[in-house]
Amino acid sequence: MITERSAISRLFNTLNPILLIILMLLCLLPVWYTLSISLSDKAAAAAGEVFLWPKGFTFGSYVTIMEDRQFFQSFFISVQRVVYGAVISFFVILLMAYPLSKTSKEFKPRNKIMWILVFAMLFNGGLVPWYLTMQSLGMINNIWGLVLGGGLPVFNVILVMNYLRNMPKEMEESAMIDGAGPWRILFSICLPLSVPVLATIMVFTIVYHWNEFFQALVLMNKADHYPLQSYIRQVAVVIDPTKLDEEAVKRMSSLSNQTLNAAKIFISMLPLLVIYPFLQKYFVKGITLGSVKG
Repeated sequence: MITERSAISRLFNTLNPILLIILMLLCLLPVWYTLSISLSDKAAAAAGEVFLWPKGFTFGSYVTIMEDRQFFQSFFISVQRVVYGAVISFFVILLMAYPLSKTSKEFKPRNKIMWILVFAMLFNGGLVPWYLTMQSLGMINNIWGLVLGGGLPVFNVILVMNYLRNMPKEMEESAMIDGAGPWRILFSICLPLSVPVLATIMVFTIVYHWNEFFQALVLMNKADHYPLQSYIRQVAVVIDPTKLDEEAVKRMSSLSNQTLNAAKIFISMLPLLVIYPFLQKYFVKGITLGSVKG
């Protein structure tokens, strides 16, 4: 019996790294394929001749996207949106989740507020009322419309709330005996112990603000105010051939929507690919510990 278990264990230790490497390659394959398409010429991409390596290697798609100053302006707007949105969401979610993690005896409006939050998460007023609300608040053609336009992420609040409810009550009771108030308990005890779930919601928030493009199309009247995702969505139709020189027209003739779209997708995923590895180690722990209670 011991010999059989040892053999199975050795077999598992041998096959497990191989399977993980294969899984990693399968995950990287779509990214690599997108990069290969974006670096290929029009004919090869249209004929479906590109797979693992670019054919007719060219940076034309990237040059077309990046030669316009609006690209860099839109990139800066997206960075602003991510930074402002992440910081504001971080504090708003934490300040709302902490009192909701208490019982209805400790925080009397707790159940009513939870019903309101769940209802708001499941239903919304629609696009037109949302736009009229944003207009009345003066958030048209304003970076704060993009930062605050998504409202409060209720799902993230629930994750943090459940995570805080899992913490031992004895810690807070000991702190209260030593004279600590709610603010001191929140920032000195709960905040340091909530790094996994807070890192998780930071990932969610960053991904949302970076990838979201529709709000800018509704709230911004000028393309100069577009974030990066809205800009690269429009770049193919914004380019005016009458304003291009002979070299630019020649380069455009070697491109197709497929190569341009691949370049746009690859550019848009790069920042998240850089940020995610630093927060990934907290991701699974934050999700599991923040979802075991209702």
